Formats: sequence, C-alpha cells, structure tokens
Amino acid sequence: MPETTFADLSLADKTSVKKPNLEGRRFSDVSTCSFSSACFTESSEEDEVSPKDVVQRNSNGLSDFCIKNIGKAAFGRREIEIAEQEMPGIMTLRKRASEDKPLKNANIVGCTHINAQTAVLVETLIKLGASVRWAACNIYSTQNAVAAALAEAGVPIFAWRGETEEDFWWCLDKCIRSEGWQPNMILDDGGDATHLILKKYPDYFKSIKGIVEESLTGVHRLYQMSKAGKLTVPAMNVNDSVTKNKFDTYYTCRDSILDSLKRTTDIMFGGKQVVVCGYGDVGKGCAQALRGQGCIVYITEVDPICALQAAMDGYRVVRLPEVVRSVDVVVTATGNKNVVTRDHMNRMKNGCIVCNMGHSCSEIDVSSLHTPELTWERVRSQVDHIIWPDGKMIILLAEGRLVNLSCSTISSFVVSVASSTQALALIELYSAPGRYKSDVYLLPKKMDEYVASLHLSTFDAHLTELTDTQAKFLGVSKSGPFKANYYR
Repeated sequence: MPETTFADLSLADKTSVKKPNLEGRRFSDVSTCSFSSACFTESSEEDEVSPKDVVQRNSNGLSDFCIKNIGKAAFGRREIEIAEQEMPGIMTLRKRASEDKPLKNANIVGCTHINAQTAVLVETLIKLGASVRWAACNIYSTQNAVAAALAEAGVPIFAWRGETEEDFWWCLDKCIRSEGWQPNMILDDGGDATHLILKKYPDYFKSIKGIVEESLTGVHRLYQMSKAGKLTVPAMNVNDSVTKNKFDTYYTCRDSILDSLKRTTDIMFGGKQVVVCGYGDVGKGCAQALRGQGCIVYITEVDPICALQAAMDGYRVVRLPEVVRSVDVVVTATGNKNVVTRDHMNRMKNGCIVCNMGHSCSEIDVSSLHTPELTWERVRSQVDHIIWPDGKMIILLAEGRLVNLSCSTISSFVVSVASSTQALALIELYSAPGRYKSDVYLLPKKMDEYVASLHLSTFDAHLTELTDTQAKFLGVSKSGPFKANYYR
C-alpha cells in the first residue's frame, strides 16, 4: 500500500493555516473559568514539550497511550465520578447490560470529544464487553485530566488539549492502527475516523460491521459516501434521532452558549444585539437562551421552514450583511462553511464577539484573518483579539472551533441521552449482522423511546398507560413505539 502523508488526509473543514507566533501575543494572568478539567492548563514547561516526545506509563506499567500528563489521573477520575451522578440513562444501561456483554469481541475505534461525559460512555462500552481505542475529534475540547484518568484505567487514548493539525491526524492514526488489534466498529463525531480508515486502511472495512455517527457534519459525509457508492458498511445516523435532536442538541446548546460567552468575555447580555446564524436545533437553543438574558436576537436562515419558525417565535429574520455593522455578538450554528467571511468581519463593529456553535470548524473563515496587516493578541485561553490597522478589534473565540466544548463545560444529563443512543446504536449494528445493508439508517424509534424512558425516573415522572381500546384505536402497541419512524 502506498504511503499516505498526513497532508493528504486533511478535510475541507480542517484546513491548516499558518498561525502567528504566539510569543508575540499578550497573555492574561486572569483565569477564564473555575478550576475544572474543562479549562485546566498545565505549566508553561509542560506546554513546551509535545506529548509525542514523552513516554509515560500508568500505574500498571502500560504505555499504549499519548496524553498530556498521566499525573492528573486522580483529578480526572473525580470529574468522571461527578458526571456519572448526572447521567442516569447511560449508567442504567451499563447496569442492565453488563452481564449479557452485548459488545463482546467488539473492537471499537472512537473519535469524539474527550471529556468527563464521554469517559462515562467509554467505560460503559468496556463494561458491555468491548475493546476500545480512542482519539479526539476536536483539538481544543479534550479535558486533559479526564484523558489521564482513562489512560490510568488502561484505555488506549491519544489526545490532549491544544493539538496541532499534524498531532490530530497522528493521534487518530495511532488510535486506529495497533499491532494485534483491528477495529470492527467505528464511533465517529465528524467523520474523521471513517475518512482516515477509508483513505489509509481501506482493507479494514472488510471486517467493520458498522459506523455510528453523531454529528451533522459526519452524517452529511456518510450520505455523500452512500450516494457515491463508497459506503461499504451499514451506518447509523444518531444525529437525527429524536432523543439527540430534541434533547442533547437543543438543551446542551441552550445552556452552554451562555456559559461559553460569560467565561471567555465576562459579557453582560442585557441589551446586546446578537445574530444567530442558523435556526436548527442548535440555533433554537442559542437564540432562546440569549433572548432570555435580555439580548436582541436576529436570525439568519437559508431554509424557509426554519426561517418561518424563527419569525413565528418572534425573531427578526435577516441577512447577515444587514446587521453585521451593528451587532455585538455573532454566533454560527449551521454546520456549513464560510458563513462568516472576511468581508463580514471587516465590517463588524469594534469589540464584536465572533464564535461558532456548529460542529464544523469551517463556519468562520479564520484562515482569511492570518494576513500581515492584522495583529493577533491572545488575551485568555481560547480568546484572541484580532486587530485591524485602524485599531478596530474583534474578539474571536476558540479560533472558530466549537466554542462550548472548547471554552466551557456541558450538562452531563443531556449528554447521557446522546451517549445512550450511541451505545444502543453500536449494540444494534454489532449484534444484528445482515439486518442492515450498506446504507445510512436512523435509530429505530423503539430505541429512541427506550432512551427517553431511562431518564424519566430522575424527574419522578410517571407514564400513563394506554388501555387496550386506546391502543387499538391508535393502531400502536401498548408498549410502543408511539410514533412512526418518520417522526422527527
């Protein structure tokens, strides 16, 4: 097989750009957030040494991992234990299925955000019988202490906060390729693991039983592969499952957009003019949260259905050029590319905050800001001031990447909903060979409803049961599913 360079593996939304010398930036001594693994940074001495150049071992002498600092494992373990208390669904699933081991002999390669909530999912999959290897899908969202805790527990994990683009592909390659181990399942968040295996290890697909994809970006890529006849295994689209969209996507973003902006900029929301680009589930959550804090919120949309929803929810639907000169905050939530261009940023007011809540890191044209006439100043972790020659400045968060997972924490409870759907999708594809063809499928509605039921006890909620007559009248089973498969 011909050698494939890491440069050949770059995707449209992972374009590497030459960054300005950080030594010329201004660093603030002010902490951007409370002392948690989401924003914990080690000393400058540690930052100067790449984890790739250091051989670390856990307490059992294992070294099949590459992380920032194994010494932070105890702190990361406490973070995981806290998350477990707020993740009733995935913990119940772990308890109910651990004896049956439905994932016995499953070799799962995972490429997702690495935080305390993901760690609960990873350890659940192991309890259900799987062997796993893990890498990060985002170079800024890894919680280093949590990665250390997983490494200490024996999980082969390759990730640290602040990876370069080259580091990213190196970590993913190390995760996929291991002597005596070959993946037969993929759990992806953005399509990068699927892309790398297809590009560099296509023979692996002969033994892969299925792909589970969580993000809009990754799902689009799967449908493109299917249309082009390049998808050779069944794939489960959990991004469009009801429990993912109506709960994780909406409620997580509704909470975390405020947390991200407050931690990074100390902004007071009341009276601020904000434009949210995109009114899908992410945009809906962001818009509702910001309006609830007293912001004047505008919406941009390409979809007339979503635009009508926004208008009937009381938002003014505009084109970005109509308001870009006057707004205080720009939030992208589309999953598309070049939603905010250099021309838009040239016209923004002094002090405008620009951030991305969509999975794709291509929504803001950050590469266009790396030009000689603009000055970058790093003022806090993940907060850059971009200064124009006339002195105008905009505030860019997380260099255009996913701001909530880069700059704040997220709710463990709603992630429990998403993690449960991911685990069930893996079990479904792994345990039912032949049931699914080489295409993209939605999570069966029965499983969607089961995931929701796992979380009801937290609220002391009691479901009403249909009578036989009522079930017959509706044409459904008394135990569900209660909605048709096309319901979204």
